[in-house]
Amino acid sequence: MRNPSRSILIQKALHFGHNNPRLTENGPLAVETGKCTGRSSNAKYIVVDSIAKSVIDWDNNQGLSEEDYEDHKRAFFEKTDNRLFYEQDLFAGFDKTHRLPVRIHTIKPWHSLFAKNMFFNPTPDELEGFEPDWNVYSAPFVTDDPKVIISLSDRIILISGTDYAGEIKKSVFTVLNFILPHKGVLPMHCSVSVSAKNAAPTIFFGLSGTGKTTLSSDDNSYLVGDDEHGWSDAGLFNFEGGCYAKTIRLSKKDEPLIYDACSKFGTILENVVVNSGCPDFDDASITENTRASYPLSSIGMKWAEPQCGHPTNVIMLTCDANGVLPPVAKLNPRQAVEQFLLGYTAKIAGTELGITEPVPTFSHCFGSPFMPLRPKVYADLLKKKITEENVNCWLVNTGWINGPYGSGRRIPIDATRNIVNSIIWGEMQGLEFRKHVYTDLQIPKKCDFLSPEVLNPEQGWDDKEEYKKAAKSLMSQFIDQLKKMTL
Repeated sequence: MRNPSRSILIQKALHFGHNNPRLTENGPLAVETGKCTGRSSNAKYIVVDSIAKSVIDWDNNQGLSEEDYEDHKRAFFEKTDNRLFYEQDLFAGFDKTHRLPVRIHTIKPWHSLFAKNMFFNPTPDELEGFEPDWNVYSAPFVTDDPKVIISLSDRIILISGTDYAGEIKKSVFTVLNFILPHKGVLPMHCSVSVSAKNAAPTIFFGLSGTGKTTLSSDDNSYLVGDDEHGWSDAGLFNFEGGCYAKTIRLSKKDEPLIYDACSKFGTILENVVVNSGCPDFDDASITENTRASYPLSSIGMKWAEPQCGHPTNVIMLTCDANGVLPPVAKLNPRQAVEQFLLGYTAKIAGTELGITEPVPTFSHCFGSPFMPLRPKVYADLLKKKITEENVNCWLVNTGWINGPYGSGRRIPIDATRNIVNSIIWGEMQGLEFRKHVYTDLQIPKKCDFLSPEVLNPEQGWDDKEEYKKAAKSLMSQFIDQLKKMTL
């Protein structure tokens, strides 16, 4: 079935009953993904062919021999023979110069709906004679364990053993992250918004759980996109036609735009508990990694088009479980590149299989599982762009203060929103800064809406010596990580 509508796909999903589908209050489709409620981090393979062999960062990516790939491909299509595939012709990337035509083939109709939500839908004229550059096949039943295989020579992605829909979009973005740097375009795992007050575009880097989606989907800004973008010589453009937001403990008060999108027809609620037809966003009994997939059109505050000019600010979000980093710091270009390479945060419960509490982690470029090239390729592009465009760069910690995870407290979201708004509106830039002795970061000497014990992290610790030890330990980890990479 080629390019079925959302209504047809929802009808098919309810009819066939895959993954316990239910229509919830106001029309979203709720599904459950079974054993895989998050991305399977060790399941992705790139075929070691003539294209991939010398250019892929094999320290960070798993290889699959051409022989094993051919065996798997043969078995995949033998097992899916005569099965109904739902096919969606779509574009990954809004910019017509750099977009990737893809055809998404799925066994399950709700996966096809997910693809329709998450990528750009061609116009009727563009569908005429549509020819995909890449094909993605998703058939969960083919293997018992999760497996995502990317062949650069065949331009094929094979997904099996998992119903978690995020594997579909992340595999396509891995391909874009391979293609675009060769065209001088920086691919980024980030969100982008444009200020309603001063029209300043802002990039938000951050891994899942750092607040990237929440902070960019704000009633003070217009959303360009919440997860994946490219930065070309013309400016920023979204890779996606939709959002894939975390919904655990979603609050109408704190996140009104996302909450509203989660009550619209066509939205998919993934692993959200439903009671009497009503989603319970506070219930984590299935997983902490509950998700909502919805098109950009469901967001009230969105930019006119999913592209904009060059950014005024780059904000790098981290969720520091050590309670060491300040809530906000100004970065020079060298520090910005270092933080980009580090991609330091804490993995939040449910983001990946097996994660039940914050785990400190480093993910270069804020998306290492999806960056097939060497880190230096992306870092050099970032340095070039922030230097040429004279971009202000910041580190914002959305993690713990007054102590580490377990004894401290998480920075209130209202405080973080005030920090971000102050950056975007140009107010933070005008403050006086000083060098933080333990982290070498530039932090404001004074900020009207932050108390000294929040602004200056060591002041919030009862035991200053323990803070000193924690800070030195974290900085040592930073140095060790950077030594592994060529700047």
